[in-house]
Amino acid sequence: MRGLVWKDVYLFFRSADRRTLLVIAVAIAIVLYNVGPESGLVTSMMMGLTIGIQNIMSFASDEKVRWNQYQMAMPVSSFSVVASKYISVACSLGFSFLCSMALNLVTSIVYRSFDASIWTASAILSVALPLLWTGISLPLAYWFGFQSSRIISLFLVVPMFYLIKNFEDGPGFSVMADFFQSYVFVACVMTALLFGLSMMVSVAGYRRRK
Repeated sequence: MRGLVWKDVYLFFRSADRRTLLVIAVAIAIVLYNVGPESGLVTSMMMGLTIGIQNIMSFASDEKVRWNQYQMAMPVSSFSVVASKYISVACSLGFSFLCSMALNLVTSIVYRSFDASIWTASAILSVALPLLWTGISLPLAYWFGFQSSRIISLFLVVPMFYLIKNFEDGPGFSVMADFFQSYVFVACVMTALLFGLSMMVSVAGYRRRK
């Protein structure tokens, strides 16, 4: 299973499209310019979603080259095959966290401000969002195919967009940090349970297709 994990981690970084990275960089720059001291929180949310999307995109590339057909013939259990995907997602969380901290550091330097609640909320979201995204997308992938999952999971962007817009037009982004902090324990428990349940559903979907 270790080889499968390393393959997925390598593919995660290798399949990143330069044009997509450029678009993300421009979007982050726009947020830093327009949002203000809370830019680190908003860009961390964007980064968390991007990491989740990139994981699914890299898994979908396996299906394009018919890797799944070869994988099904390998002498590994269904659980190991699926678990390797989830472990590789967990490995990407460190990268998401480091990006979040870097974005908050840049924001703090640019605006000469430091808000511990924003840093904390950013760290939580940078880890929780990729888990949430892949926790919903991977079962869809194993039951309906990675290409279908990639399309369906994009609808998850809509509630996140409206959440950000609601705080922007309403109480402000500074309140958003306090909002996430107040529900941090519940959010962590629910995300962990969802991720674990997601893997069980994915294993069942993989065995059905196998």
